[in-house]
Amino acid sequence: MYPQLTVLPNGLRIASFCYPQYETVSLGIWINTGSACETAELNGISHFLEHTVFKGTKSRNTIEISEAVENVGGQSNAYTSREFTAFYAKMLKNDAELAIDVLAELITSPTFPEEELVKEREVVVQEIKQTFDDPSDIVFDYMQEQAFAGQAMGRPILGTPDLVRSFGNAELRGYMQSNYAAENMVVCAAGNINHEDFVKMVSSRLGNLQQHTNFTADKQLYIGGYFAEKRDTEQAQIILGFNGFSYTDEHYYPEILMSAILGGGMSSRLFKEIREKRGLVYSVACFPNFYTNSGYTGISAATDREQINQMMPVMIDEIKKITDSKVSEEELSRAKAQLKAGMMMSLENSSAVAEKLARQLILFNRYVPVEEQVQYIDAVTADDILSTAQKVFASRPTYALVGNIEGHIGYDEICNKLK
Repeated sequence: MYPQLTVLPNGLRIASFCYPQYETVSLGIWINTGSACETAELNGISHFLEHTVFKGTKSRNTIEISEAVENVGGQSNAYTSREFTAFYAKMLKNDAELAIDVLAELITSPTFPEEELVKEREVVVQEIKQTFDDPSDIVFDYMQEQAFAGQAMGRPILGTPDLVRSFGNAELRGYMQSNYAAENMVVCAAGNINHEDFVKMVSSRLGNLQQHTNFTADKQLYIGGYFAEKRDTEQAQIILGFNGFSYTDEHYYPEILMSAILGGGMSSRLFKEIREKRGLVYSVACFPNFYTNSGYTGISAATDREQINQMMPVMIDEIKKITDSKVSEEELSRAKAQLKAGMMMSLENSSAVAEKLARQLILFNRYVPVEEQVQYIDAVTADDILSTAQKVFASRPTYALVGNIEGHIGYDEICNKLK
């Protein structure tokens, strides 16, 4: 099954999957911008903008925006990542036009009332403080900061309290003018919706959107490094990271499968060695993060201070094993089955379908059918996994720790053990 796709004269791409058996439709507007597209002076503005557009438009105030969706039983939300911003909703099929009307207004006619900006600055500052207070959360920011030091990709999505408090109407409108353009966004839907009707809904509201952006994204260069912050906690939160690959790299699928074999579930090597055999952690995971022009592979775990120095050598031993010899066919087959099953299961969720379609259009400018993805997965060999592991784990590591870390194994020793 393929989506229907229409491109408006201003370059806006509109795509939809029709599932006539559904009573609902999931839809949204995805913009190819996030914290990785910000200057240092505007760090956090993508996320702050995502908050503040909900504070009023030319025809609805903040209460009316939420009530318009919820009065008909719908759901709406938004998110900001390093490279994407999204505004989305899920409604009964007959309320799709209402959803588009609300979402389009957020993009085209936010008013940014000063009294709401004052309040929302402090809301976001509280969100920043909440993240900082959670070691299992903030450790990922610290890892990112070291992995991409001195770059927009390394700065936090939420920004800093001082920066957030400095953002006003002028900064918000300037950022929208630079980054929110038709060529830089897609509108997607999945569910019980007619494509021609959907196009009419969108074009009448976003057909006059400016076509081009005028910003230049920062470089994306993995560097690696070390960060440790001692806190009075029961555990230490630890991430060991390495260079990775972009969405379009030939190692994309091998890296996903390698990460699954190494630390993707209860049957993974790290889980069996560190938790099942030694009882050193509750959970341990290996995960790939892909970006437009870069990426990284991370291994995360949490353990007591006394057990850090027992756990890290085991983790490093497993890294060495996957770079020294080919994985078994049984492991590779299991990882492929897990990945393909996850892809198939996601097709039963209309919100996930719309999200995936939007990301593919932004990243590849086309829909990548599941059958094609399955072919790529099936084509991965044990030799591919070995080659990918050797490239990833030959890079300079990023080592980030937060919590009760007194006496922890240091960065130089980690680097030496990985040699």
